[in-house]
Amino acid sequence: LYDPKMIAVSTTCMAEVIGDDLHGFIENAKNEGSVPADFDVPFAHTPAFVGSHVDGYDSMVKGVLEHFWKGTERAEVAACVNIIPGFDGFCVGNNRELKRLLNLMRVTYVFIQDAADQFDTPSDGEFRMYDGGTKIEDVKAALNAEATVSLQHYNTRKTLEYCKEVGQATASFHYPLGVKATDEFLMKISEISRREIPEPIRLERGRLVDAMADSQSWLHGKKYAIYGDPDFVYAMASFIMETGGEPTHCLATNGTPAWEAEMKELFVSSPFGKDAQVWAGKDLWAMRSLLFTEPVDLLIGNSYGKYLER
Repeated sequence: LYDPKMIAVSTTCMAEVIGDDLHGFIENAKNEGSVPADFDVPFAHTPAFVGSHVDGYDSMVKGVLEHFWKGTERAEVAACVNIIPGFDGFCVGNNRELKRLLNLMRVTYVFIQDAADQFDTPSDGEFRMYDGGTKIEDVKAALNAEATVSLQHYNTRKTLEYCKEVGQATASFHYPLGVKATDEFLMKISEISRREIPEPIRLERGRLVDAMADSQSWLHGKKYAIYGDPDFVYAMASFIMETGGEPTHCLATNGTPAWEAEMKELFVSSPFGKDAQVWAGKDLWAMRSLLFTEPVDLLIGNSYGKYLER
């Protein structure tokens, strides 16, 4: 019923306080026969008191890549691009759309960490244990890729540094969303893969611009409050300004001073950002106060915001 090919191990708060030796535990388990000697057990230190879930994601992805790549020399560079989606609650739709665009461009790619099919395995009467995902063989071969591209910069800083160390070109984005951000992403993919952006994608872009123009009378001048992870908030604020909206309150509890500075640069780039405010390290209780003192028309974030809306 359950026959895993790999078991990934991460720590929590108490394990880090005690100072648990993960490498030692795994080696002992293999030496004692509890785990087969050749079984893959990548691990990462993910203490609860350091950063947030995006930092834990970063450490775990790096840990998996190190496990399969360490001690192996890069062979002939393959015309392939590694894609790291980042910690994305909307991966079910986003990953499939990304694959569609890359397939249209005829780009060879590997998704490093793809949870899309696990999150919505079909309910059709056929039992599937962890449908989809990225194969171990593909992760091993990804060492020879020409480049690794991250869709969420603040989710993958350690991982991209490691990819640079093994000789890959790297690029990162802030959750490509909207016209400008998607243009930048596709143009970088085109540059790396040396593939032209095909006409169907150009036509889709034109339809999006047309839809945005048609909706100006509804969206222009609307005020928004946005909260979530740093890359998501950055992307949504950028897209809102493209539609003529004003990102009045932009809040990320796990935002850093560097993220705050990037947000302020983004606001300066558009007249719709002149009254925008950015809040790093604040929570939804702080957002509640902001909404009382300066109300907005629309609130964008996860479902916890429903209490603020009420």
